[in-house]
Amino acid sequence: MKKQAYSVGEIAKRCGVRVSTLHFYEQKGLVNSTRNLGNQRRYKPDVMRRVAVIKAAQKIGISLEEIKQALSNLPNHRTPTAKDWSDLSSAWQEALNERIIRLQNLRDKMDGCIGCGCLSLTHCPIYNPEDKLAKLGTGGVVLEQINKLV
Repeated sequence: MKKQAYSVGEIAKRCGVRVSTLHFYEQKGLVNSTRNLGNQRRYKPDVMRRVAVIKAAQKIGISLEEIKQALSNLPNHRTPTAKDWSDLSSAWQEALNERIIRLQNLRDKMDGCIGCGCLSLTHCPIYNPEDKLAKLGTGGVVLEQINKLV
């Protein structure tokens, strides 16, 4: 017989997360619980799948805000099905591919000047006379521009 509700400790143990993580997810609106007569949290069994989806998405670099937005698009905030996971992961694949391209561009440009305006390099692939790039902002503005192009 399947249990109808689990304690926060049981869910944490089964999902491989800390109790505080579940509390945090609940505070952020990613998971829901009910309260028993003793005011203790109780979770439905399907929250384990929801936590698994959250953990998998986080491992590929999806932010909690992006996860929350994606999960909120499910009808009645239900737990994702296998089809839902396929749809979510396909959408996140594109974002992940864009992130990979930005990181590759960053890696490939790291050995050159970052456009900070220091003017101290004798050989600079993006010479910045009189710190003209300063009007574009602070820090590595050239690399930020490269990333925006991707």
